[in-house]
Amino acid sequence: MTGRLVADPSAGLADPLARQLVAGAFAAISRRYVLARHQIAAVLLDADGEMHVGLHVDAMVGRAAVCAEAGALAAARLATDAELVAVAAVRYPKPTEPPVARIVPPCGLCRELLLDHAPGLAAIVPDGDQVAVEPLAGLLPHKYVGTKWPTELTIRT
Repeated sequence: MTGRLVADPSAGLADPLARQLVAGAFAAISRRYVLARHQIAAVLLDADGEMHVGLHVDAMVGRAAVCAEAGALAAARLATDAELVAVAAVRYPKPTEPPVARIVPPCGLCRELLLDHAPGLAAIVPDGDQVAVEPLAGLLPHKYVGTKWPTELTIRT
């Protein structure tokens, strides 16, 4: 907890799904933000209506860092086999930045990871003053498809 008042990016969102997920991610990062350690929280919603939260865990060696979406995916898979339907992530501002948290789309690596495990996943992404709920596959038009898993587990286009 930082003690400063930061604007909640879910306030005023018209889409109820986006508002729910963004509010969950904002609440998590507001509680757990630590400069240079935990900057983003993500929420994955499953088909049963449960939210699974993940926290960005930074590291001295950047490659060892873990994205919030990966943490949320691990939490979801520990809790349920239910289909994952939507993801949202919120970045908390550094003390030197204006006190406004931002909705952020999954990075490229997380897009690949999430689509491996949830091919029909929707993502909450910034769209001007509002958000769009878009198929994650649309944010990664040329996803890598290997031969490690059966075809039904890979992305459908």
